[in-house]
Amino acid sequence: MTGVTRPAVLSPRPSKALIIGLVVSGICALLMLALMLMSNEPSGFGLAALMAVAPLPILLGAVLALDRLEPEPRLHLAFAFVWGAGVAVVLAVILSMAGQELFRRAGYGETVVNDIGTVVLAPVTEEGLKGAALLLLLRRRKEIDGLTDGIIYAAMAGLGFALVENVGYYAIAFMEGGADDAVGVFVLRGLVSPLGHPVYTSMIGLGVAYAATRRNPARWLAIPLGYLAAVLLHGLWNGAATLGGVRALGGVYLLEFTVIVVLVAVILTERRRVLAKIGSVLPGYLPTGVLTQQDIGMLSSLKARRHARTWAKKAGRSRAMSDYQHAATELAMLHIRAEREGMAQAAFAGRRDALLHVMGTARSW
Repeated sequence: MTGVTRPAVLSPRPSKALIIGLVVSGICALLMLALMLMSNEPSGFGLAALMAVAPLPILLGAVLALDRLEPEPRLHLAFAFVWGAGVAVVLAVILSMAGQELFRRAGYGETVVNDIGTVVLAPVTEEGLKGAALLLLLRRRKEIDGLTDGIIYAAMAGLGFALVENVGYYAIAFMEGGADDAVGVFVLRGLVSPLGHPVYTSMIGLGVAYAATRRNPARWLAIPLGYLAAVLLHGLWNGAATLGGVRALGGVYLLEFTVIVVLVAVILTERRRVLAKIGSVLPGYLPTGVLTQQDIGMLSSLKARRHARTWAKKAGRSRAMSDYQHAATELAMLHIRAEREGMAQAAFAGRRDALLHVMGTARSW
């Protein structure tokens, strides 16, 4: 049985930079919410906060459900979320206001300035700032093993940004037209298109993940291309909502739904590839005694994994089974990284042996 804490090979110690990033981003988010509270009626702010938070558990659950096979470290996921809710929101507001002021000084009317701010400046600044979370995580490349990781981190940053932004939109709607207007905005942003920000930023996530997991010279082009795709999707939605009619909004909504389907297909395809790798690689470790043929069958199927965790929970071995499955998946991912990117033999052997040790320690059935 494993102890209370997970082995370091599965849960490495968080870096100081990550902790600092979490703290700074959290402070920025709290400051922004405090400013919203001071500039709106308390009752309106309370309603706005409630409506912004209400769909969040479902949205987070939907995103994290796609990350079941090889769950990302919780602190890294928290960093992406809080970065989106804090630093990204604060800097986006500052940069958008500064950009709009430049257009005012250039002689453009207020209506044009507002439209430019919504359709152009907001997508350009917001996507760049949300995507910055992925660039910061790129420094810890071992945490980005595939396209799925890029999508998950990007979606978390998008959800954080949307949470705080929605509080502002709902509070303004309440101040201008009361509860009915606030609920109307909630229907559009919280129910009709709650995944807008996560979808836009996922384009950057795909670009960053591709660059992190490939070795061809052109891989870095994927990041600006992902950014451009994110800005385009965001701009199309804002433009349709601001300048277009119902037909235009419906067309962009259909486009975003198609993108969501493609993103899910990418994740499922990558998941099947990892499960297939588990089935082909792990038999080579049967002589070590840390697994049996039955274990390999369990590890190669999400359904069988779930049943195994259910059994382990009833037997009081939930953490042991979780660690065992996690380490086995990491072992397969290690082989994928070594084949795809190349890896020094000593580094590969060290990581491999550490994971095998975790599997041997955790396996108590």
